[in-house]
Amino acid sequence: MILTNTERALLEAAHKAFAEQTGLAVELVEKGLEQPAFLKIPDIDALEVIVDEGGGKNLPAALLYRKWLQTPNRYVVVLPQVTAPKADALRKDEIQFIDTAGNGYINQPPVYLFIKGNKTRNVIEAPATPRAFKQTGLKVLYALLCKPGLENETYRTIAAKTGVALGMVDWVVKDLQTLGFLLETGSGRNRQLRLLKKERLLERWITAYAEQLRPKLLLGRYRGAVGWWENANLKPEEAQWGGEVAAAKMTSYLKPATVTIYVDRNNPAAVLLPNRLVKDPNGEVELVARFWQPETIAPSGDMVHPLLVYADLMATGNQRNLETARMIYDQHLAQLVRED
Repeated sequence: MILTNTERALLEAAHKAFAEQTGLAVELVEKGLEQPAFLKIPDIDALEVIVDEGGGKNLPAALLYRKWLQTPNRYVVVLPQVTAPKADALRKDEIQFIDTAGNGYINQPPVYLFIKGNKTRNVIEAPATPRAFKQTGLKVLYALLCKPGLENETYRTIAAKTGVALGMVDWVVKDLQTLGFLLETGSGRNRQLRLLKKERLLERWITAYAEQLRPKLLLGRYRGAVGWWENANLKPEEAQWGGEVAAAKMTSYLKPATVTIYVDRNNPAAVLLPNRLVKDPNGEVELVARFWQPETIAPSGDMVHPLLVYADLMATGNQRNLETARMIYDQHLAQLVRED
């Protein structure tokens, strides 16, 4: 587990605050850059650490991670300051945590700790978000993750295939190199770029997509007749299923509550009119603008790429959606992000 400077500062601050608040000999155990970090509390086995500098925004990923471990409650989420209501919600969901103010929840019999209401004195300033993880940069990252080898095309080709400015491609490449996600070898005609730590990059993309890009793509909410989507036919060149509907089609495991459709921003009528969808801020249908070039990232039938389905599910925090996301990861993404 390679932590960013901010994540490491957050982890160390939370460890120190929790030890001081509880008076316990709490140890922070790290076995190497590529290995998980652990929190060792007297009388219980070490708990694996998940650092979330987003203040809880990444908790869907943490919840899914708990499912993957197949050892519930053997982890602790490290957060910036947690408010008292948030602490209550985390305890209710059985999510163990510590924060930079000394608050925390640990339920590992015979140890039970629940502290809330403390306020931190030393605020950890978050660094500026790299351009790679802002709105336009995320479009480039999506293409790089979906199209292995694209990083070795010319910058001009990458710009054309992602629909972004040439200068942005240069910024994204520099950011990825600085963050350790992109390795450059050779020079001149022998120059090669290779994505590294792709699983970690995917995690960061999912979080940033939900926070930075997706809200800007939402075109509105609508409603239709009950179950209308089950017999609806989308033309992939005009629209594609995402989120829960795509996941249901891929796994036959999920009963969709939200119908997500990615459409051409300039032609939502291609979906609205034939399916008789009407505007409703509380409707079950969400129309989201496509942000990629269809000729670069081809549809999976009438669905978006599995990576985007996975991201949609993870953003919900819904437990059954997270379980379904795990299936999609195992079946479609594990090989994609596997290190060469």
